[in-house]
This record gives sequence, C-alpha cells and structure tokens, in this order.
Amino acid sequence: MATFDPLNVEPVINACGPVTRLGGAPMPPEVIEAIGRAAGDAASLAQLQAAASRVIARHTGAEAGLVTSGSAAALTLGAAAILAGLDPARMERLPDTSGFPAEFVVAREQRSGYDHAVRAAGGKLVEAGFNEIVAGAGVRRTEAWELEAAISDRTAGILYVVTPDSRPPLEEVVELARRHLLPVLVDAAGQLPPRENLRRFIDAGADLVCFSGGKAIRGPQASGILCGRAALVASAAVQMLDMDDHPELWSPPLEWRELAQLRSIPRHGIGRAMKVAKEEIVGLVTALNLFAAGKYDEELPLMRSRLELIAERLAGLPVECQIVDTHAEVPPLLRVTLGAAAPRTAMEVCRLLREGSPPIHVGHGELHDGRLVLHPLCLREGHAELIAQRLATVLQ
Repeated sequence: MATFDPLNVEPVINACGPVTRLGGAPMPPEVIEAIGRAAGDAASLAQLQAAASRVIARHTGAEAGLVTSGSAAALTLGAAAILAGLDPARMERLPDTSGFPAEFVVAREQRSGYDHAVRAAGGKLVEAGFNEIVAGAGVRRTEAWELEAAISDRTAGILYVVTPDSRPPLEEVVELARRHLLPVLVDAAGQLPPRENLRRFIDAGADLVCFSGGKAIRGPQASGILCGRAALVASAAVQMLDMDDHPELWSPPLEWRELAQLRSIPRHGIGRAMKVAKEEIVGLVTALNLFAAGKYDEELPLMRSRLELIAERLAGLPVECQIVDTHAEVPPLLRVTLGAAAPRTAMEVCRLLREGSPPIHVGHGELHDGRLVLHPLCLREGHAELIAQRLATVLQ
C-alpha cells in the first residue's frame, strides 16, 4: 500500500529540497526509531525540554535552548520572551503590549512574510534603511547607523534576518544593540549547513537565534530551535508549556533557574498554540546529534550521482545543465536552463511536471530566468530516472 492511499493522496517526487510545503526533509532511520520509542511512554515535557536544552547548548555554544514547533514558532517565542521577560503579568497580556516597549527595529530589506511571527507576539516592526538595490535606485544597503537612528524608548529589540549577504554585518548590529542595552533576535531558519553556523551567530553576540529543525537537521518537519541567553530561553519555555498546575506543586528544571525570579507561575502563554510533543523533542535532539557529528555528509556523493544521471539523460535536448557546488557540506544543485529552441517555457515545464503522475516538484525560484533548479536531498532510489524521463517527454 502506498504511503497516503488511505487519504487518496499521491506521493510526490520532491526535487525542491526540504521545503515545508512538501513535508520537509526525509528523517533518518535513527530519528524515526527515536520518535517511535518516545511515543510509547509519558514524560514531563518540562524535563524533556530541559534535557534538550543541554544538548542544544552543547552544539550551539548558547547558554540554553528550546525545541519549538518550527522556526517561525521560535521567532514568535523569542519575540515574546524579549517583550515579557520574566514578568508573568506581561506574559498574560501578550500580544497586548500597551504600556511597555514593543518595537523591533529591522532593516527594510530583511522584511518578509515570516516577520508575521514576530508581530504575532505583539511586536511592532520599525523599518530602517532603503532597499535601493532591489528598487534599482542605488548601490547601498542598510547601514548600522540607520538601525541605530530608529531606536527609541519604545524599542524592545532588534530583529536580524540572516542570508549569505545580509547587511549590515551581524557583529555591527550586536555592537550598537549593546550600547542601547537591547537584545538581538536572529532568524537563521535556513542557514544550515554549514555546521559551523550552529555557533556562528551566538559567537557573534546574538541574544536569541532561531533555526529550522525540519530542513538540514532532518528532524521532524514541525520542529525548530530557539537558543541563546538562558533567561530569555526560560521565558520562552514557560510561555509555551502547559502551565495548568498549582504554584505550590510546580518545580522548574534546574536548567531554568531563572524562573525562580517569577512572582508566580504564569497561566498558559501566547506560545501554548505552538506546543511541541515529546516525540518531536526526542526526534529533534536525535537529528541534531547526527547533523552536528557530520553523519549526513556521507550521503553527498550519492546525491551528486543522481543529479549527474539526470544531466546525462538530458544531453541532446534544448537545455543546458550545470551542477553547482557551494560548500563541502551542502548538497549540490542542478540548474537546467531552457534554450531558445525549447518547445515550452520553464513555467510550463514546471506545471506539467506537477500535473503528471507521480507529481514531480522542482525548484521554482528561477523560472522567470528560464531555469529549473533540482535539489537532491529528498530524492530516493529511482527518482532521478523518473525525473529525467519526464523532462525528456515534456521537452521533446
């Protein structure tokens, strides 16, 4: 029986990579087994998260860590921790932030749909700089002084979104934030691999960093990591956990000793809708250990061979194939550029691949440049042959 037959849903061939809309990355057998074992027993979620915090701290260099229900949830919880701190009254009021600082300064060019996650906690984004390069109006990017000029007595923190060419450099942003006693919340959802990035942003001085757990780490798709300063991580944790307990009975883990400063335990927090199951905690920790140990690197030669097979099978068709390597730890990509003699546009080819059986999804970020991008992480045995055959059919 096929995987989704009971639901009458046909599995797709995923040549996009570990994208959320197709279910994320394939979990290794060790992760699946760990999830299965965790499903059979009960556990204190607070104690499990505290144990996960120790593992996350070891791999990231942060004071503490938290398993979240994805990187967007990590952003919301991180923002909530900055907004409320260890004040249970503020926790109870979020996302209502009237009466206390709630603004996050962010470079205009770093805005995206994902900043919904910060606004969901009650944060208000204040833009700095001008996106002149994208607008075709100049050559400059946002500069540190522009972020600093946007700071006021209403500022709660600075939001920094990492890309390979983010500007200004994170170190400059951290330096100005320190002068104003403001925390820096870093969105590094897709910045793994390389493995060194697990520590890079904490080493640069970020107060909180968010990673996806269901992409390169290959944990459960609905998992993420929030790591950073212990007091902020503790605030995020207590705003997510099930807090339906008597204050006289609730005993926080030693890893969150900062919670002893609370005047009382808060009620269910804004992160309660973002709860994480015991299976996700155990699965994420297992996957993080594998990722940090470099176990996935062993699969890279096989991934490359699958892309090479596709490129070889397309020889003679009106396309140009190029395998692109960016880093020794990063899977290569195959760019298939359609030539002038191609009978269809890249958009049409992409649509036809999706409409076939089985549906094939390829990277669509460069379609307007006449190019398909194939990512090998989620390909299984036989997928490369099917992709090559279908591409040849639609390009004949």
